[in-house]
Amino acid sequence: MIIVFTGNGKGKTTAALGQAIRALGQGKKVLVIQFIKGPWISGEDKFAKKIKNLRIIKTGKGFVKILGDKLPFKKHRASAQEGLQLAKKSIASKKYDLIILDEINNAVDLKLLKASAVLKIIKFLPEKTDLILTGRNAPKSLIRIADLVTEMKEIKHPFQKNKKSARAGIEF
Repeated sequence: MIIVFTGNGKGKTTAALGQAIRALGQGKKVLVIQFIKGPWISGEDKFAKKIKNLRIIKTGKGFVKILGDKLPFKKHRASAQEGLQLAKKSIASKKYDLIILDEINNAVDLKLLKASAVLKIIKFLPEKTDLILTGRNAPKSLIRIADLVTEMKEIKHPFQKNKKSARAGIEF
């Protein structure tokens, strides 16, 4: 099954990680490749160290063109390409029951990756492997091939009241 979690509301990664917990509970092996999230340590990173069949790999270098990002765009693009190659190898390995490509939709929207390149690797998805693609602005081509698409819609968010700091355990 191919699942897309998209939209401007909070909860895309959280929903994907919830699916990961369900899969782990059924004895499945889960891989999460994070395309935008940078080198900071998140709650899911700490959790993954304690769980046998869960692996999280960050290929992103952090936020792109926001929050004081000074990294050259070329470096962000190169790390996204690395992540896509890792996803391709992981899909081909047939080692995982669930693969989550976290923030890959953002990587496409930011022009770090082409949607056609993502579609190309999805063609090789084994029948028994589930795939989740998260991030804002999912391209129509990925929505079309998905079996399930959920859009998170922001109704209210602390940022609207100028509360700009992310909270441990909520945002990371």
